[in-house]
Amino acid sequence: MQEIPGDLKFMKSHEWARVEDKGTVTCGISDHAQGLLGDLVYVELPSVGDTVKAGNACAVVESVKAASDVYAPLSGEIVAVNDALPDKPETINEDAYGDGWLFVIKPDNLAEELEELLDPDAYAELIESEDH
Repeated sequence: MQEIPGDLKFMKSHEWARVEDKGTVTCGISDHAQGLLGDLVYVELPSVGDTVKAGNACAVVESVKAASDVYAPLSGEIVAVNDALPDKPETINEDAYGDGWLFVIKPDNLAEELEELLDPDAYAELIESEDH
């Protein structure tokens, strides 16, 4: 299993959020989630300009096994999407915390909503408890 980066926050549904220097938040699915899904064959991303609400589905990833909604970790406006993914969804399998990012949110209420997310240690415990 890939090491969990210390600068990320997580949802219980396996999405991650990384706060960037400019106050935006890059989001994706965890290495654990992509491992459970298997080889990804399709990604449906939100559109730049879309408004998303924390906890609501805003993207879809599909593998040979299943389709899975991706939930917004924070509320705000989509300011960027990873345009490479529709043509190369396996990037998420290869680098879930790097090149496999999905979208960037300009958050409405960063500090408060970040508090709701799991830190890397709590997320590791969640994965551990799911595996047993």
